[in-house]
Amino acid sequence: MTAKLRLADRINDLLPILGLGAALASLAMPLNPFLVGLILAGSVIAAVHHAEVVAHRVGEPFGTLILALAVTVIEVGLILALMQAEPEKAATLARDTVFAAVMVIINLLMGLCLLSGAIRHHEQRFQRTGIGAALATLTVLTVVTLVLPNFTSSAPGPRYSATQLGFVAVVSLILYATFALVQTVRHRDYFLPDGEAQEEPDAHAAPPSPQRMWLSLALLVACLFGVVLLAKALSPVIGALLAEAGAPPAVLGVLIAALILAPEGLAAVRAAKADRLQTSLNLALGSALATIGLTIPAVAILSIATDMPISLGLDAKSTVLLFLSLIVASQTLANGRTTVLQGTIHLMLFAIYLFTTFVP
Repeated sequence: MTAKLRLADRINDLLPILGLGAALASLAMPLNPFLVGLILAGSVIAAVHHAEVVAHRVGEPFGTLILALAVTVIEVGLILALMQAEPEKAATLARDTVFAAVMVIINLLMGLCLLSGAIRHHEQRFQRTGIGAALATLTVLTVVTLVLPNFTSSAPGPRYSATQLGFVAVVSLILYATFALVQTVRHRDYFLPDGEAQEEPDAHAAPPSPQRMWLSLALLVACLFGVVLLAKALSPVIGALLAEAGAPPAVLGVLIAALILAPEGLAAVRAAKADRLQTSLNLALGSALATIGLTIPAVAILSIATDMPISLGLDAKSTVLLFLSLIVASQTLANGRTTVLQGTIHLMLFAIYLFTTFVP
């Protein structure tokens, strides 16, 4: 068993280097799309492993915060790179990607966590105080950034003026920074497992050494950079396939969000299966908050600096789905207990979102 674990650790240590090397090679020469896809999948799996090593060393909720920040920084880099590379799609790319990330996290990721955990453990519990605070912050961020632009009048269309965009960027940063302070310093206990959830299988396992933790952190960053660059290398192939299939432009945002959130998603589902639902929800809602709280300010700075207009306001169909998802999430997380029903509801909501994206 120990030999198998050591072999798995060595493979997970080599995959980030292979992924980053292939990603850098893709900048200089075209690579086989199938090979790129395999390396991309391996990088995602390795990212999950190294994220769990870091989280185990630093403890909750710092581990989930580190992963959320790392993934979001890479997501911002990918969005900005694609906006500059394809100016004709830049106006709606940030909106589509952020909205897709929110829907993936609230419905697909949360649904998978709730369903997989409930199937194995029947009923799971979490701390309502911290999760309720995260959901309230997420509601304000999503409505202000994705809905309110449709009702302002300083700029035509679903857009903010430069002044409004700068103000919303500052508000987003303040809200996210305050949430991070509450989660990690002021009220850290609100985001820790309580009661029976503390008695998980890994709770008493020896944490990795500091050297192992720093190595895993470096390899995690390498994995995430590799995932982004490999996804960018695959984007022309994906774009051609989408165009050939007649898929709407918003589908690209869904694919970007799914690729970037894959490492966190796998880690969250594994935590739920291990009866650590608090960790899963910290990951899910923390990712959604980081996605909006950091992506919107970065996109706003690029838009103002380069005089590149961006459309943030959602259409009526997407607005309805967003409000429905937020309302259902607030009901799901209201009493601190979850069953298979809540997981199924969120997965069906994601299915509705995905179906109406392809068949508007």
